[in-house]
Amino acid sequence: MAQPNSRKTLKEYCLRKLGAPVIQINVDYDQIEDCIDDAIQMFENFHMDGTKRIYLKHLVTATDVTNKYIPVPEQVIYVKQLLPFNTSALGVGSGLFDAKYQIHMNDIYNLNGFVGSLSYYKQIGQYLETLDMVLTGVPQISFQRYENRIYIHGEWWDNEIKEGDYLVAEVYQTVDVAGIYNNAFLKEYTTALIKEIWGRNLSKFEGVQLPGGVTLNGREILSEAREDLERIKEQMRLGSEMPVDFFIG
Repeated sequence: MAQPNSRKTLKEYCLRKLGAPVIQINVDYDQIEDCIDDAIQMFENFHMDGTKRIYLKHLVTATDVTNKYIPVPEQVIYVKQLLPFNTSALGVGSGLFDAKYQIHMNDIYNLNGFVGSLSYYKQIGQYLETLDMVLTGVPQISFQRYENRIYIHGEWWDNEIKEGDYLVAEVYQTVDVAGIYNNAFLKEYTTALIKEIWGRNLSKFEGVQLPGGVTLNGREILSEAREDLERIKEQMRLGSEMPVDFFIG
């Protein structure tokens, strides 16, 4: 069988892993769709392969200035920081005329012919970054994923950000769904979720005896599925989840 590359083929893969078509899997089509949705949500929220870092460019409009927030695509799940860019390339404190840029260039010139460690230059760079943080700072923002908005605090009222400016946000957004269906975690986790639903469905008929003396035992399937889910999540957290402080900027 081909590797899963769509919701349909992922569904067929998971049912085969559970024993279909040899064994009848007593799960409704909509229940399987819900399991796939839940597995994708888990994958996007916690698995390191579920998101990617990008720099999102936005041209500030008059509407943004009025609203005092900028919209972002619904694929964005986390905003790490906002980097303001002024469109006036020749303005004071921007581009090649930035003081920090000139100091760095001067440092490199002074190091010409210097043989030894670059630790001094590294320390100067860190010192400049600290000065920049203390004296200039970075835009204070808040982001609520399900509103798809970046709220910028204290920058609109003094004209720090105005119509025509470009803003660049460092964000994490979900990867293209079409390419994730063959992910090992997603396949295994979806299979366990379907197995849990199957066990739940069968547990409603606990003790019912079928022709031939076979007795339904949905509770055992349910218990196995829950153990599988805990094991899969633990393995993912230990091997594929970003550290807790990964998003601290």
